[in-house]
Amino acid sequence: MVQAKTSKLIRIGIFYDGSYFFKVSNFYKFGHPRKARLSLGGIHDFVRAKVAELENVDEQYCHIIGAHYFRGRLSAQAATATDQLGKERMFDDVLIRSGILTHYLPLDETNYQRPVEKGIDVMLSVEALDLTFHKQFDVVVLVACDGDYVSLIRKINGFGTRVMLLAWDFSYEFETESKSVRKEHTRVSQSLLNTVTYPIMMSRLIDDRTSSRDAIVNGLFVN
Repeated sequence: MVQAKTSKLIRIGIFYDGSYFFKVSNFYKFGHPRKARLSLGGIHDFVRAKVAELENVDEQYCHIIGAHYFRGRLSAQAATATDQLGKERMFDDVLIRSGILTHYLPLDETNYQRPVEKGIDVMLSVEALDLTFHKQFDVVVLVACDGDYVSLIRKINGFGTRVMLLAWDFSYEFETESKSVRKEHTRVSQSLLNTVTYPIMMSRLIDDRTSSRDAIVNGLFVN
């Protein structure tokens, strides 16, 4: 017997680990047959459709009431010197148009060739906990892969909020600006997958041949 859908409003909060999202988007642009970047609007459409399916409600009752993007950022001087300033500003425009609030921390530029990101997982976790408590999200969506977020998920579960994880495993080689070949490899923490309510391996879903004509899946990419 099919259970009737409810008309309960589902409040959704989305939290992006920006460095991870950027790596995934680069993979689909440079290391995957799709040859296209991820679309933030497409991800939000996917989230609403998937939450509606999993929560057994009509999609019209699923609303994203907060979306937040966290990442380390170069200083203006370093970004200018490496020709990154314009690219960062352009992506900021994309985030703004998608209704996503940005949260940046300065990168540690001690090694100017390889700046280090520090504290982003803590910043994301504190913000996610605070907003989940005050905005009373029904579902929190996390775009991340690091096992460091397990404690955050357990705390959110304690509020009675479900957590959906959008995750990708991937590996590819690409040529850097200096013409050297670099390998990028990312694997999602198993403990992270085990802790969330709704684990979704996006890489598997996208590559599934039955999804080739799925408008929601194809909408995950920028035309």
